[in-house]
Amino acid sequence: MKKKYWTIIVGGGPSGMAAALELYRAKKDFILIEKCSAIGGLSKTLIFKEKELEFRTDIGPHRFYTKNDHIDKLVKGLTQEKLLVVKRSTRQFIDGKFFDYPINSKQILKNLGIMMVTHIIVDYFLSVIKYRLLKKPIITFYDYAVANFGKTLANFNIINYTEKIWGMPTNSLSADWAKHRIKGLSLLSVIKKIVEDNLFIKSKSEIKTFVETFFYPEIGAGFIYEQIRNNIERGGYDILLNRYPTKIIHDNYQIKAIQLNVNGDSEVSIGLEYLIESITITDFLNLLYPSPPKHILEAASKLHYRSQVYLFLTIDLPKITEDQWIYFPDKDVPFARISEMKNFSCSMSPLNKTSLLVEFFCNREDKMYNLGKEELFELVLPYLERYGFFKRKDVRKYYKFKGYKDYPIYDLTYQSNLETIKRYLDAFENLYYIGRPGRFEYTSQDQSIEMGVNATKSIINKYENKIY
Repeated sequence: MKKKYWTIIVGGGPSGMAAALELYRAKKDFILIEKCSAIGGLSKTLIFKEKELEFRTDIGPHRFYTKNDHIDKLVKGLTQEKLLVVKRSTRQFIDGKFFDYPINSKQILKNLGIMMVTHIIVDYFLSVIKYRLLKKPIITFYDYAVANFGKTLANFNIINYTEKIWGMPTNSLSADWAKHRIKGLSLLSVIKKIVEDNLFIKSKSEIKTFVETFFYPEIGAGFIYEQIRNNIERGGYDILLNRYPTKIIHDNYQIKAIQLNVNGDSEVSIGLEYLIESITITDFLNLLYPSPPKHILEAASKLHYRSQVYLFLTIDLPKITEDQWIYFPDKDVPFARISEMKNFSCSMSPLNKTSLLVEFFCNREDKMYNLGKEELFELVLPYLERYGFFKRKDVRKYYKFKGYKDYPIYDLTYQSNLETIKRYLDAFENLYYIGRPGRFEYTSQDQSIEMGVNATKSIINKYENKIY
């Protein structure tokens, strides 16, 4: 390590790695610091070796889809011929029945019956009267769901799953979350899509959830970031793994240096001109030295996160389903989603073997977060057997891993607290806070990459304007 770098990047997730790639291509001086033993953040790919066999899994399913031409070319250039076009297959399992997602009209009629479908349509028109004609404000997620789907359909497969993810009522969640996840989606847009499908009309819909194909790297989402790492390290730049700042030193709204623990006891201070960070915004504030004002720390204490626990099972079967992922909105089912990685790419599992990633959403203080892998396995196995996926004898091995502050919670006060924090951080002239963790914003993979690219472009433009 040098005593000073032009730019230091803290965090090796999608946004941090994208920023590093742009700095490398511009031949600018930088170093990247990552607290884990591997880069990729929530988009890394884990490898589990069982003698001669190798199983791969992402940390949750990560399809790649973007409307940004620059990001599209960037990722395709990195992955080259190893980027697959995958036909999407997704289902929901509700009340003991499978439902295609997006909706299959014939299946809906068969599974729900004409009376239930009639209730859905009537409730939707009542919601149109209530929210559009009578102008009832849409403040909470519950408001948004009912306004766009009607009470019956919203309760059937949107509200229950959302409450399962967040562990709180949807009338305590901001409507902002709905705008992030289901923007433009409504019963009307679903019906329009059904009509287009049945009449074989090519849909012009730009709603992301309707996208029927997506790109996926042959050996996992993490391949994108491993390729960035290879390019950077071949170019002579450093990526420090298993490192985390102990202090971010600042003065007069300028980040001056970061302090790192190097050998357990000794610490070094590294100077910088610019800092790009994509670590959790609340953790970053706690690293600042001197500490932020009291009201900033108070606002940060009111920002909350949801974490995840994962159980990865390797299976002695050629295939379990045809789906990339299946959702389980029912609250009596302990897990929320399963993914069969082989359906993203056959290279994710060995020949005639498959795997299953089971996801749980919880708080770090919940019992679920601290269950051992054996307890977790015994918890989920009865459900997976009952639903006909596989039997105990088919399971080779299982592995548990868990996340940390994976999802920012958009409660009813998050926005005002976040704005308070952003006003403070925006005053630092040489600081760029990016990515899902850095911005406290639920971003998809392509959006995080775009943030990293834009941060680097801004730094270079600011530097060049200073010179001239």
